[in-house]
Parts: sequence; structure tokens; C-alpha cells
Amino acid sequence: MKKTILTTVILVAALFSVQAQRIKGSDTMLPLSQMAAEEFMKVNNSSNVTVTGGGSGVGITALLDGTTDLAQLSRKIKFDEKNKLKEKGKTVKEIIAAYDALAIVVHPSNKVTNLTREQLEGIFTGKIKNWKEVGGANIAIVPYSRETSSGTYEFFKESVLKKKNYMSGIMSMPATGAIIQSVSQTKGAIGYVGMAYLNKQVKPIHVSYDQGKTFVEPTVENAKNETYPIVRPLYYYYDAINESTVKPFIDYILSNEGQKIVSKIGFITVK
Repeated sequence: MKKTILTTVILVAALFSVQAQRIKGSDTMLPLSQMAAEEFMKVNNSSNVTVTGGGSGVGITALLDGTTDLAQLSRKIKFDEKNKLKEKGKTVKEIIAAYDALAIVVHPSNKVTNLTREQLEGIFTGKIKNWKEVGGANIAIVPYSRETSSGTYEFFKESVLKKKNYMSGIMSMPATGAIIQSVSQTKGAIGYVGMAYLNKQVKPIHVSYDQGKTFVEPTVENAKNETYPIVRPLYYYYDAINESTVKPFIDYILSNEGQKIVSKIGFITVK
């Protein structure tokens, strides 16, 4: 009898550990993880998946502290972050769940439609200060950025600014939604967001990475055919020791059903 009870307790404990999953990190990935978690729990009735944002850096810190099972990142894990996890006895594993095109957005009334990478670099490093310098109206440019803990902040700096520093005093927003809101309410504003966040409140800019020869609109189709230049992978990271806990959700998001959610959100599938 005692053996039966003990076995039952062990099975229940094991079942609970599989079903309870915590996901934390990138705001860019927030809509994807939230919708995937909702659908995952519908087909896994006893599962309990909680999803919170805060930025890619927050996700890695939570993985280090053991306060999340999955860290969601809109950039690749850094070398020093991997070393810190290793020092804590954690073996990190990486999954690419989707791809995202980073869209440059301005106020809908802005007549500027095309910008080269070099012009974007000039705007976000503070060398270009007025829209008339890039063919627009005589209005001061108000650049908005994400906070430094954001993976989007770092990817934009690497891909668009070619690792140059952002202008001093740039307006840093805590979340992508705040960028959309600020740009939609400020005529001279410009910012950058994951393509899943694009809506009619802002105007997407066509970007050139060949010094003005061709300008490409940020769309899923242009990201898939690789003509749009600002595309990045979206990652989940976890400690290998917790693989049995996170595998059901990982398998779901990489399944056909999960990848349909990726498309529905506005990201690019991995298959």
C-alpha cells in the first residue's frame, strides 16, 4: 500500500513538473509566446504556461536565476551570458522558433517613404536632425529607441548602425507598444519595431541596404524572399536539465500548428 501511494506521489510530482512552464524575455516575442501558450493549453488541458516580457536581457537573467524555464530572445545569446550560465552549472540549449523583419516606422503624415541604411544610421546617431535633410518637411526628427536590455535595441545597433552608438539622450521606450504609441502621436518621430506590431497607426519605411539603388518594404513576402535586409531569428533558450519540462511546448511551436501561429502573428516560419 505504501509503495502504491509513493508511486502515485512521484507520478503526480513528475506530471506537474512537465505541465508548469514559465516563459520570460523579449517583448518582440511576447505576442507569439502568448498566443502559442493559449493554444497549447487548449490541447493540453492540465498544462499551465505563464508568459511575461521585459526584454531579452531580462529573459537571460531569469534563466540564470532559475525563475524561468524558457528565455525568449530577439537576439542570439552573448558569449559572456553563456559563460555565466555555465558557471552556474547550466548547459544552455537554443531553439529558433521564427524569423522577424524589423520595421522602421514614422508618423502616418510623414511624406518620407524611403531611407537608406546610411540615412538611418545618421538619424539614430544624431548626425541627421531634420526631416528636410532626407527629403521630408522642415520638422525636427524625434528618434525613439528600445531600452538597452532589449534584444531589438542590440540587433538594430548591430545591423543598422553597424555598432555605432545611439545619439546621446535618445528617447528609450520600455516596450514595443510604447514605440508604436509614441511614433503615432509625434509628427517628427521615427522608431523601429518587430513586424508583428505594425498597424495603421504608423507608416513603415522602405529601406535600402545598397546605397539607394533599391528600396524594399517590410513585408512577410519580402522577408521570405530575402529582399528585405533587416531580418533576424527569434530564439528560445533553456537549461538542458529542464528539457523534459519545456519540450512539449517547444515541440508544439515547431509543429505545423505552432508555425501557423507564427504566420498569423506576422513573423516568418522556420519551415
